[in-house]
Amino acid sequence: MNLCGMNSHMMRGHNKAVIISHLYREKIASKSTLARLSQLSIQAVSNILDELLAEGYLCRSARNLHKRGNNSGSFQIATRGNILCLNISPFLIESVLVDGLVRPLQPLRQQPARIATPGQLAQEIERQYHGYRQHDPQTPLRIALSIHGQVNPRTGVSERMPQALWHEPVELRYLLEEKLATRLLMDNDCVMLALAEKWQNRANAGDFCVINVDYGIGSSFVIDRDIYRGTLFGSGQIGHTIIDPDGAACSCGRYGCLETIASLSSLKKKVRMQLKMTPDNDLENQQITTAWLLSEFHAGNPSVRLLVQNAARAIGLSLYNFLNILNINRIYLYGRSCQFGADWLAIIHEQTRYNPFDHAETAIDNATQILVGGLSRQQQVMGIGFLYAENILKNGLFDRAAPEVQARQE
Repeated sequence: MNLCGMNSHMMRGHNKAVIISHLYREKIASKSTLARLSQLSIQAVSNILDELLAEGYLCRSARNLHKRGNNSGSFQIATRGNILCLNISPFLIESVLVDGLVRPLQPLRQQPARIATPGQLAQEIERQYHGYRQHDPQTPLRIALSIHGQVNPRTGVSERMPQALWHEPVELRYLLEEKLATRLLMDNDCVMLALAEKWQNRANAGDFCVINVDYGIGSSFVIDRDIYRGTLFGSGQIGHTIIDPDGAACSCGRYGCLETIASLSSLKKKVRMQLKMTPDNDLENQQITTAWLLSEFHAGNPSVRLLVQNAARAIGLSLYNFLNILNINRIYLYGRSCQFGADWLAIIHEQTRYNPFDHAETAIDNATQILVGGLSRQQQVMGIGFLYAENILKNGLFDRAAPEVQARQE
C-alpha cells in the first residue's frame, strides 16, 4: 500500500487494518507478537489495541502466549456468531461451518446436486442454512457463498453460471437475506480460492494469482493484497483467451478459447468424439467421466495422453502471455486437472520457461513459480468465509463517527 499523502487519521486507520489482518491470520496473539508482525512499536500497538477494544472490534483474553515475561494477555477479533461457507454449482454442493475467525467447527461436506432452476438454487441454499442452524439455534449464523461463474459481489447477483440450465441473472442476496433474516456475502469460486491462499498461506506476502482448471478455466488475481475484480466483476476470464482462432466454438460465442482445448469438459467431449469415430472399439458405451479420464491418462492411453498434453501446452502458452502482461511471479493451480500430475505440470512449465522478466541475476525468491496449490479442499471452501474479514477492512469501519460500524459486523 502506498502511504504517501496520508494524514494521521488515515495512517491510524491503516495501522488498525494491519492489526486486524494479523489477528485474522493468527486467530489469537499477544501485544509483542503483533508488534513484531506489524513492525510497529510496542507503544503504537498498545494504543491501537486500546482503541480497537473500545470500539468493540477486539476482545482480550487472559491466556498467556509467552513462557517468560509479564503476562499482558492476548487479543483476538470479537466475533458474533458463525459462518456457513457454501460453494455451489448445479451439480455439487460443498459446505463447511466455521466460527467468526474462520476456524472449522465441522468437517467439509460434499453432496451431489441437480439444480435446474434459479428457484431450486435459492431453495437449496435455504435448506443448507436451516440444516446447519438447527444444530445450534442460539448462535447467529451468516452465509458466505461461492458461486461458479460471473458474480457481482456488490449487488449479490449471480450474473452467469456456465454449467447452469438457465441463463438469466439471479439476485441471491436480495432473495435470501430478507427471507432468512441473516447476512450473506458472495463471490465466485476463483475468488474463493484466492481468499483461501491470501489468508491461510503465509508464503503469499506479494502479488499472486490462482487458476482453477476444472470443468472450465478461471482465475483470480491478488494485487497489493487486494482481490482484483475488474469494473464489471469479470476479471480472471483466462479460459476465454483465444488460443486457436480456427478452433472449436466456445460457450462465450467465440472460437478457439483456452476452455475449448484444456478444460475437463472439453477433454471429455474430444474423447467422446474420438470413440464415435473409431469403429468396433471396446469403449463405445464407456461413460466418459473425469475419474475415467484421469485413470486412462495415468494408465498410458495414448489418445488420452496426447489430448491432455496438448491441453497443458495451451495452458502454458496462456500463462506465458499472462506473465508478460502482469508480471505476477507466483501462480497456484487448482482443480481436478491437477491430478494429471507431474507430467502435465512439466509441460506447463516448459511453455513458460523463457519468461523475459526472469533473469539469471534475479534472486530465486523473485523467480516465477507455477505450482499446484497445497491447501486442502476444506481450506479452499473455507476461503469464502474471509469475505467477512475483507468486508471489515474495506468499508471504512475504523471511523468512530460512522454509526453503521456495529451493524456491518453483525
